[in-house]
Amino acid sequence: MTRTRISIVLAALMALATAGGIAARPGAKPPGSAPRYLLEDTVPKQFGDWKLLPESTAQVVNPQTQQLLDKLYSQLLTRTYVDSKGYQVMLAMAYGDEQRGDLAAHKPEVCYPAQGFKVASNEPMDLATPFGPIAARRLSTSLGNRREPVTYWFTMGDTAVKSKFEQRLVEVRMGLTGQVPDGLLFRVSSIDPSPQRAWERQAAFVNELLKAVPARDRLRLSGLGTPAQPPG
Repeated sequence: MTRTRISIVLAALMALATAGGIAARPGAKPPGSAPRYLLEDTVPKQFGDWKLLPESTAQVVNPQTQQLLDKLYSQLLTRTYVDSKGYQVMLAMAYGDEQRGDLAAHKPEVCYPAQGFKVASNEPMDLATPFGPIAARRLSTSLGNRREPVTYWFTMGDTAVKSKFEQRLVEVRMGLTGQVPDGLLFRVSSIDPSPQRAWERQAAFVNELLKAVPARDRLRLSGLGTPAQPPG
């Protein structure tokens, strides 16, 4: 099937799903209801070769004002971890209970320039893990002498999405069953003049984290389930 025909089929399916989704559109989450899960409890403070650094001079980049944070996210977790060799990785996770695009303001290509950073590169990539690849993006950013390579991805519900189109499909699919979509932006970064080294250490950090959490939490954080079984 040609790319043009695939695009036409996808557009038709989208239109049908959207039409059905209008009737089944979920309402807002009831005020005062408990969050679906807590980031503070989901992410361990020590795993593999990594442990939480209680005090750090590194400033984790976030949207500019507390008012914006409160408006966009129901939870925001920022931590710095260090391995046995002293390498530090900064973790930032933004979660929205009712996600319909608001987490876009937390994407590195948006919030880093808002803090004065320059973005030298922004490329899609598949982050390899024992549970399958994650559709992620890698950025190279800088602010003066501070070089900060970044890896991030975005999930809606239990699905990792890499485009507005995929995000909309998940919204419609969940809407058809009366569910309110939630969203999570998962970001790791390092202050390191070598982007390749930073991305390698970030990948190691992600892999150790995903191996350390229960399957249910791994699905929420990355959209990945159990390890793929070898053929035979």
